[in-house]
Amino acid sequence: MTGLASMRNLGKEMSRKLAAAGIGSPEQLAELGAEQAYFQLKLRYPEVCLVHLYALEGAIADVDYNRLPETRKRELKAFSDSLRGRPSGEADG
Repeated sequence: MTGLASMRNLGKEMSRKLAAAGIGSPEQLAELGAEQAYFQLKLRYPEVCLVHLYALEGAIADVDYNRLPETRKRELKAFSDSLRGRPSGEADG
């Protein structure tokens, strides 16, 4: 595989942030999985949001992030919510 920026949904900025969080290759990203990679990003960049998590999942699965299965998106949202200390399904805002 080539660099992170060549993966679907990831550009230069996301690749830079991943590298700063200690994730330097597509293989590392795939090995960690979207949730752990998002967690590492969130520690360094608290402003990353749910869309970033979807983008990571899509990059690993080689799918546009907006085409992820609804069941997987719900799982990812629940994970994101758990990091924020909110019950899953509670409205943003």
